[in-house]
Amino acid sequence: MLDLIQLRSFVAVEQMGSFTLAAERLGLGQSTVSQHIQRLETTLGRKLLARDTHRVVLTGDGEALLGHARQMLSIEGEVQQLFAGNSLRGNLRLGVSEDFVTSQLPDVLEEFVRSHPSVDLELTVALSGTLYEMQDNGDLDLVLAKRRLGDIRGKLVYREPLVWLARDPERIRTLAAPLPLIAFPAPSVTRAVALEALRRQQVPWRIVCTCGSLSGLTAAARAGMGVLVQPRSMAPTGLSEIAPGWLPSLEDVEFVLVPRKGADTLLVSALSEDILAKVRGLTST
Repeated sequence: MLDLIQLRSFVAVEQMGSFTLAAERLGLGQSTVSQHIQRLETTLGRKLLARDTHRVVLTGDGEALLGHARQMLSIEGEVQQLFAGNSLRGNLRLGVSEDFVTSQLPDVLEEFVRSHPSVDLELTVALSGTLYEMQDNGDLDLVLAKRRLGDIRGKLVYREPLVWLARDPERIRTLAAPLPLIAFPAPSVTRAVALEALRRQQVPWRIVCTCGSLSGLTAAARAGMGVLVQPRSMAPTGLSEIAPGWLPSLEDVEFVLVPRKGADTLLVSALSEDILAKVRGLTST
């Protein structure tokens, strides 16, 4: 019989990519988490985890176990919540910026839903500026979005450099002016940063493609239409960073959590803690 405590440590290590961060998240010692994994591997007779140069990764057997482990923990969570008199319940309206959705969000939501199955989550994906407007109108309880440097709203999650990206940077350099730019529509933080940098250095530009979806912008950039600006860790596959010096340097952006005044404090705090823990694990590798 598999031990659910050991499975929880296994899933936490996979999510955080680190024994240390998994231990911090679970409130355990690192040696305890290591023992859980060793005992689980002994029970199954298989190696589940391996280390690469940056983080802990799953072996093939670990990949095979992961889905089943999550299902077992999910069932356990549902049973516990069913008989818990103080379990979190209610509705939480979460707004997330477009570029965060395709990277870290799935793991964050999976953890939250497993931990709080009685909470109904309404997810809105939009540009950061649009999310802030919706929250000001009372339509969102918690926003995870970007802010410009110097903006004081929200709680800082992490800071990220913006970079210029293109399918073929060398080809872009040979194009005659103006610079072909692929961008989100206004209000967009990355768009504003890019245009200000180009104007500051008096670089001629024209927007050749505008789309509110990152998948649409990525498709245009992969087709070689022009240059796209994104946070470095969220650079889509198939695009390369343009080396510094040719185009103006871009200021960093900050990802923040912004709760709505009057929102359910317990629900907002629970999801905020999950987001902070998960993003910390990803950005520390």
